[in-house]
Amino acid sequence: MAITESMPKSDYDSDDIEVLRGLEPVRKRPGMYIGDIGDGTGLHHMVTEVVDNAVDEAIAGFCENIGVTIHDDGSVTVFDDGRGIPTGAMEQEDGQPAATVIMTTLHAGGKFSDSAYKTSGGLHGVGVSVVNALSDYLIMTIHRDNQIYQQTFENGEPTSELETIGSTDKTGTTIRFKPSDQVFKTIEFRYDTLLGRLREVAFLNSNICIALKDEREEREASDTLKFEGGITEFVAYLNQTRTALNENIISIAGKRDDVEIEIAMQWVNSYQENTRCYTNNIYQSDGGTHMSGFRTAVTKTVNKYIEEMGVAKKAKVSIVGEDIREGLTTVLSVKMADPSFSSQTKDKLVSSEVDGTVQKIVADGLKEFLDENPRHAMLISEKIVNSAQSREAARKAKELARRKGAFDGSGLPGKLSDCQERDPAKSEIFLVEGESAGGSAKQARDRRYQAILPLKGKILNVEKARLDRVLSSEEIRTLVSALGTGIDDDFDISKLRYHRIIIMTDADVDGSHIRTLLLTFFYRQMPAIVEHGYLYIAQPPLYKVKFRKSETYLKDDDALQDHILNQAVRDASIEASDPGSGSRTVMIENEVQQLCENYLASRQAVARLSLHYDRGILGVLTELPRLNSQSFSNKFELDNFASSLLQKINNQLNGGAKYSVEVIPHHDGNGSEMYCIKIVKDYLGGLHETIINQRFAQTRAYQSITALSGDTERFADQLFTVQYGSKSVEVAELFESINWLMDEARKGLTIQRYKGLGEMNSEQLWETTMDIDVRMLRRVQIEDVVTTEEAFEHLMGDEVPPRREFIEKNAFSVENLDV
Repeated sequence: MAITESMPKSDYDSDDIEVLRGLEPVRKRPGMYIGDIGDGTGLHHMVTEVVDNAVDEAIAGFCENIGVTIHDDGSVTVFDDGRGIPTGAMEQEDGQPAATVIMTTLHAGGKFSDSAYKTSGGLHGVGVSVVNALSDYLIMTIHRDNQIYQQTFENGEPTSELETIGSTDKTGTTIRFKPSDQVFKTIEFRYDTLLGRLREVAFLNSNICIALKDEREEREASDTLKFEGGITEFVAYLNQTRTALNENIISIAGKRDDVEIEIAMQWVNSYQENTRCYTNNIYQSDGGTHMSGFRTAVTKTVNKYIEEMGVAKKAKVSIVGEDIREGLTTVLSVKMADPSFSSQTKDKLVSSEVDGTVQKIVADGLKEFLDENPRHAMLISEKIVNSAQSREAARKAKELARRKGAFDGSGLPGKLSDCQERDPAKSEIFLVEGESAGGSAKQARDRRYQAILPLKGKILNVEKARLDRVLSSEEIRTLVSALGTGIDDDFDISKLRYHRIIIMTDADVDGSHIRTLLLTFFYRQMPAIVEHGYLYIAQPPLYKVKFRKSETYLKDDDALQDHILNQAVRDASIEASDPGSGSRTVMIENEVQQLCENYLASRQAVARLSLHYDRGILGVLTELPRLNSQSFSNKFELDNFASSLLQKINNQLNGGAKYSVEVIPHHDGNGSEMYCIKIVKDYLGGLHETIINQRFAQTRAYQSITALSGDTERFADQLFTVQYGSKSVEVAELFESINWLMDEARKGLTIQRYKGLGEMNSEQLWETTMDIDVRMLRRVQIEDVVTTEEAFEHLMGDEVPPRREFIEKNAFSVENLDV
């Protein structure tokens, strides 16, 4: 068969010019308008675009409440109680209603002049029309002029006229849309991602109340976000895991030349600066004129104060801006008409008039705070001096490292097994845990483009260390040298020698710890590597499973369970028969698989919760009906449940323990009449109490424990005949039938668990983890900076109580636990 290649035309004329009309350019090039359509960024930006319109109504003084709901079908509704989108006819658009024009035309909106909105986040009139263009369907409902209007769309095209469907005394707009799976690679909304963005909006606009709700099955969640303290509360939230030097957050506000400025700032016991700048509620990741004005004012004002107090002179150090900003958390919000940005992404503000305005307002407010709070001012000054001393120590350490050629790339570390390729875009480096795994990796790699750097032990936790300590770590110096970028103010992303940096650690607790330490290092010391998408995590297998002559590698315990389950349901059946009625039910592959999946989920949940609850009681709960949130306000229902629970406990649990079960009143904190179940175990005179309340019943772990509750009720008092291949057995319990089936499937398998990468030979390591054609890599991305900051501070910071609180809060949600 011949293959004919289509070649481009040699000439280029008017026939090649294509005009895209309406919303066609959006569907043709969605990334230009909404961001990345593959990693979830663009998908979540769809919600942000609609919310921004509601926020603009709030800034203008016409909206107090915004609601966002994720529905079970994957659609999202955004509601606001603003004025409602105008519905009148537009003569210049052939009499079409304004609302229809806004939904179907790019650059149509009320934000091009200051007649409707003095300040606005969406300035280009493309937001909601882009959402419409990229949605399978969109339903627009408007409450305005005592009427309820509605119009429907599919793929950006109207499927109905704007119709009056009722009357109302309310105002506002409701948009429900479902993103198109033909456009986005995933249309699965992440609740936490939306919560992070909406939380920022609520902090920046203290007059707004935002309600977020998730209605999807097994993911039900809701949050109400309203912060009367505005950005002052935002700073308190950012610093919740840190110790503050000035307990009273500095709050400064002012207005000059129609530019409104709000600043909240606080110094804490951290080594990083955390400054977040916003213009009309839009975050500028690259800062801009508002940031430069702020930094200039802070440097001059604090330097002058320290000079007057003679603090730096006594310590014999010179103070620079970075010393002053170490440990400083700031939220800076600017609201203005017609701001200018460096690009359409609005990552950097370039409005020149803002610089001087911010400088003046910040300098006056900060000077007043320092003069009126001498104790806090002295604590801040002492921290700044310590920072300057550490900076000087770090400078000396860097100079010593340069003299030894550690960071200039001329002398690569001896540990590094470099690749032959010199183009960074075609090169990758594996950061491998330990010398043993490093040896296997060196033999397994394709030396043309794969470099190997084995790391010894656990590197320094940079979340708890200043730069001088970071530079004293031999492993970190080796890593920096291998990458070639330098560090701190010498860092240059253009000198990076590999565009795929792959963290490859063992699939156990120690490996996870080392991976977390490396992630902390890159996030804190080389964030540009993460931002450019150069950092990855390898996925080495934890198990090798042999069945006859075939071998399968499995990445974790869940994958092993799935593999055994798939083996078990193949050519298997379970027959349930009722001795009384003589009825029979035969379950084959799909039904058997669902039973096994529910059983495994239940068993894993019991194992996790047994760290906190009596394992025997948890086992009994798996066989009882599932309680819901409403059950705990119904004493009659709980009494019946408690009676069944005690009966099963007495039938199944022994060992000399005595149990008592009772329903007692329980206060939920909202004044509602609630109840809970108290179980007391008396064993050898020792009493152990277990409480089952509404909070417990709402956890994902309890939902998993009771995954088979419907089946156990359905097949109560029946006998089971289980068939697996040529084998069969008769049992009296549903659980027993599933256990037998899983045990038989496991018997035919040879399972090897890898304790570390070093246990694999080079061929296995290549086949499972390094071969570019079959391996699985996870790219490290930052979706929400605030949430990411919070996670690193909770898990890697100095403060123990927040870490304990985090573990206690998330204990019931753990899916994979290696103990």
